[in-house]
Amino acid sequence: MLRRLLAAVSLLLLSAPARAQVQPLPGAFRIQEIPTPGATLHVRVGGRGPAVLLLHGYGETGDMWTPLAVNLVRDHTVVIPDLRGLGLSSRPPAGYDKKTQAQDVAAVLDALQIERAHLVTHDIGNMVGYAFAAQYPGRVSRFVIMDAPLPGIGPWDELVRSKALWHFSFGGPDAERLVAGRERIYLDRFWNEFSADPKRFSEASRAHYAKLYALPGAMHAGFAQFAAFDQDARDNQAFLARGKLTMPVLAVGGQQSFGPTMAVVMRAVATNVQEVVIADSGHWLMEEQPAATVSVVRAFLDQGDPARRLTPADISELAKHEAGAGTSGVTGIQTTVLFGDPKAPGLYTIRLTVAANTRIQAHTHQDNRVATVVSGTWYFGYGPRLDEAALRALPVGSFYTEPASVAHFALTKDAAAVVDITGYGPTSTNYLGVSARQP
Repeated sequence: MLRRLLAAVSLLLLSAPARAQVQPLPGAFRIQEIPTPGATLHVRVGGRGPAVLLLHGYGETGDMWTPLAVNLVRDHTVVIPDLRGLGLSSRPPAGYDKKTQAQDVAAVLDALQIERAHLVTHDIGNMVGYAFAAQYPGRVSRFVIMDAPLPGIGPWDELVRSKALWHFSFGGPDAERLVAGRERIYLDRFWNEFSADPKRFSEASRAHYAKLYALPGAMHAGFAQFAAFDQDARDNQAFLARGKLTMPVLAVGGQQSFGPTMAVVMRAVATNVQEVVIADSGHWLMEEQPAATVSVVRAFLDQGDPARRLTPADISELAKHEAGAGTSGVTGIQTTVLFGDPKAPGLYTIRLTVAANTRIQAHTHQDNRVATVVSGTWYFGYGPRLDEAALRALPVGSFYTEPASVAHFALTKDAAAVVDITGYGPTSTNYLGVSARQP
């Protein structure tokens, strides 16, 4: 009893100042402690509309999702639990296999009377998310999975041989004794080595998470997440034997971390996978490139949100412009604003209808953008000048990013193309030493 009391006191003393060091969630969110079979999860809930479930990974807690949650809560019900054993959730002695934790997630949604949700996950959250989607496929509308492998799936055996992943096998009583009182040192290793630039993982975030992982039993529970990987691999192979996921999946990798390998992993377990690589980012996408990551996730989720889809008749009634904010300014490209205002702060979507034999010289935009080819074939490339050898032919359904300040160019050949672009304004277009109308 005394041990439990001391743990509770430590929780109160450590969690309150830690929480004050990171960007807070807006007032629309409330906190609920939701019981599940074998655990109690600390859950943040806010907003109204289609539900989105956000699952964090190791080295962070549900607090990592604040930039995305602030965006989504305006028109979604956003659910952010701390996983079993991590953050401010309870730390039971068992149940750290991801199949069991997926059942925690199902219990949370049941308690909130949410039958179906979009799923967005990172790191260990990927593993829980896949186990949830595999066990309850009818409850997942769309699945965004970011920068971590799945035990037993695809290139897993090759990946775990990497010396960088020694921590997968680090655990037990002696490991806990080694890191006791040194949690910050241990966690700094992850934040530093898995970042494209360690300075982007802020000191405020490091202090915040180090305090939470120093709570009684927190490191033991963290090590238990990794110790369960062998069981997770067996469970995942059993899930896959039943069939692949069929809901739309967006596989997101950091350019200097998993990159396109994230899509390789997901194509082993899902039939409908789109791929995005976030430029100039390592593993910690929400810390290193929050704007680009939010833009990509938001654009993908909006594709499946009936409230945000426009019919062809709706689009035909919208005003068309020859050149507006965020466009190339090339004569003959018709621009339609589908959502928002690209000249103002906030999310926007524009549609470019590009005539055949149109060339768009190298240029940049000040905001991070994500684009989808709606019709025709779009020829797109990155670089400081239009180089036809660097162009890639992107057919209908292709999905790519235009990172802030990264030069890119495009053209059409003998047929027109239509491209939808989503960003977070205000946007701009800056050409690299050539005229926008140069043929």
